[in-house]
Amino acid sequence: MDLGLQGKTVVVTGASKGIGYATAEAFLKEGAKVAVCSRHEDELKEAAQALSGLGEVYYEAFDVSSAAENYAFAEHVHDHFGSLDVWVNNVGATGYKKGEEYDDEEIDFMTGVCFKSVIYGCQAAFRYMKEQKKGAIVNVSSLAARCSSAGRSTLYGPLKSAVNNLTNTFAGEYCAHNVRVTCIMPGFTVTPLVKKAISQEELDRNASSTLLRRMAEPEEIAKPIVFLASDAASYMTAVTIEVSGGRSMTLNPTYAYDRLEAK
Repeated sequence: MDLGLQGKTVVVTGASKGIGYATAEAFLKEGAKVAVCSRHEDELKEAAQALSGLGEVYYEAFDVSSAAENYAFAEHVHDHFGSLDVWVNNVGATGYKKGEEYDDEEIDFMTGVCFKSVIYGCQAAFRYMKEQKKGAIVNVSSLAARCSSAGRSTLYGPLKSAVNNLTNTFAGEYCAHNVRVTCIMPGFTVTPLVKKAISQEELDRNASSTLLRRMAEPEEIAKPIVFLASDAASYMTAVTIEVSGGRSMTLNPTYAYDRLEAK
């Protein structure tokens, strides 16, 4: 199937590793030109060099929670490639409370990375997409928007829920310009961030609660993102798709396995 991405300019935020890297890689394999960004310049440079073997790559390190820096990045990408067709708001972060309560600094950081970055990314992309009268924005939320992450990162789930709602809001505002806005909710995925934040014991326990009994690989999240951005999803907007392996969708996720073992 031709996804219509050949020669398109795609932005992927938070692309130095994990889901973002896999997404940039998947777009390049479809013939797109890709611009990647991250807060960490050394990691980003290394990722961009690896990705450049697949096609045209532009990279820039900046603070995604800054409106001005997002707008400047969008301008640089447009100047470099001559268009801006797809924007994937992938960047995010979990954050433990240092004490019993969040302080201003922790709240501002989490809100900036997980929510403000999506607002500014959407607005930056729309500046160019409305002139082109076509574009696709994909926001990366999380299963935590549906299943709360109590105790680990109290703010992460609520902020991702806000991303889901924001997706529909911007879809309603941008539709007259033929700009689609969609969202994806990944479940537990084997990324460096997840491995750092969660013990292997807990990861195994969560994997056993999915119908597929395993965690996702980053490439399994990247492919649906590419689909949502592509011409194959041209009639989809204001929609959030869950890609979680059936996590917490049934009260008895072991049923089919128990029956199989009993035979």
